[in-house]
Amino acid sequence: MQLRYFMISLDDYMLPCLNKKFFGIECPGCGAQRAISFLFKGEFADAFAMYPAIFTIIPLLVFLLADSFFTIKHSNTIIITLMVSSVILILGNYILKFI
Repeated sequence: MQLRYFMISLDDYMLPCLNKKFFGIECPGCGAQRAISFLFKGEFADAFAMYPAIFTIIPLLVFLLADSFFTIKHSNTIIITLMVSSVILILGNYILKFI
């Protein structure tokens, strides 16, 4: 029950997108906060629909953290793959918003 109350309060304090507020168009990062909120609630399909790159960014951050503490074989290849995948998903999602 405590996690549910935390998530309700988290939704109340999301930051607005300044790019959308001032210029009227969404930035490439729009939807990331809501996608994280959906992930905490267990709504994975909604998180993917909101911001698909969240499923590559989170493993990338976890892997970068783990790589700073442990020696991982082929870490450069894994990092580059996750980064390229994230950029492709971010740009693809951004382009699809305008179509």
